[in-house]
Amino acid sequence: MDLVIGCTTRPYSALPFAEACDHIARAGYSEVAVFANQGKVAVRSDSTEGEIAAARKAAADAGLRPSMLIGGTRLDLGLPAAVEEYNRLIDNAALLGATWLLDGGTQDEAQYDDYYELMRRVVRHAQEAGVQITLKPHGGIGLTPRDLIVAYHKVEHPFFGICYDPGNIIFYTKGSVGPETDIRELAPLVTAGIIKDCVITDGKPDVMVNPGDGLVDFRRVLSGLTWGGFRGPLYVECVAGTEVADIDANVKGALKFVRGILDGI
Repeated sequence: MDLVIGCTTRPYSALPFAEACDHIARAGYSEVAVFANQGKVAVRSDSTEGEIAAARKAAADAGLRPSMLIGGTRLDLGLPAAVEEYNRLIDNAALLGATWLLDGGTQDEAQYDDYYELMRRVVRHAQEAGVQITLKPHGGIGLTPRDLIVAYHKVEHPFFGICYDPGNIIFYTKGSVGPETDIRELAPLVTAGIIKDCVITDGKPDVMVNPGDGLVDFRRVLSGLTWGGFRGPLYVECVAGTEVADIDANVKGALKFVRGILDGI
């Protein structure tokens, strides 16, 4: 099965964004998800046009399309200000050239209703900008597959979907919920996916491992998603290694691993 497989900049978070793009391109990827590099995401709600242009150029110079941008909400500002801030983030994602704006929801139960209302208010702006918001499981409001399904239906808009991250399901539930749970019901709601594995050692979850070396059954997860109509994109988020040479090898190996699974579906 031919799905777009990109890579986030997270494996190269210690490097400048432009260098991360170079490494990702050399590993065989054509799309990049813009995460934090050296403690800062290259494009944010407060980014200048010059900063956005520089990020877009850095990706293009490496031969990559910056198709996803990681963002987040500022519900601590109050709902009206949070809406304004998020709309600026949407506009900047569009200027970057991103199709997907990745959101981690909220872990504060007191903010759940405000989060749903925020998404309902900004999603129309996202549609006008041509940017699809995609909610990632990150504990809290998106702790389990069932929680993600609930969140989707609370917003109920074609430009709001789910970015399925099986490693995070294991990480935040400490293995009490499998990422295959409710996968067929969830699959039609999934608009993007993350390739991330997870191990649990002495009760402590760890996602800095290579895909295929942890508890995620990627064949079951990906076949379940594609059975339900998911057609990508997928982004590799985490691999093992701390030295750049090892990360390079593992990022390249992750692409081969995912392609091998997809070819067998």
